[in-house]
Amino acid sequence: MGPYLVQGAASQSSAGVVAGGNQRELARQKNMKKQTDTGKGKRRDDGLSAAARKQRDSEIMQQKQKQASEKKEQPK
Repeated sequence: MGPYLVQGAASQSSAGVVAGGNQRELARQKNMKKQTDTGKGKRRDDGLSAAARKQRDSEIMQQKQKQASEKKEQPK
């Protein structure tokens, strides 16, 4: 009975290696596609230099802070 189990296990593992190798390859391809897709929308190029972007962002933050302070001052 023992030798039969060993033969069966060996044949299953060799079949599993082929299927596992294919699955691994498909997963790798899917992951690479996913990474390239997320990289596309990560940061959009708005044509501004770093200094102009920094200036724009600081103005936006000042407006948000002003709105937040006005909201705090309003009575409920």
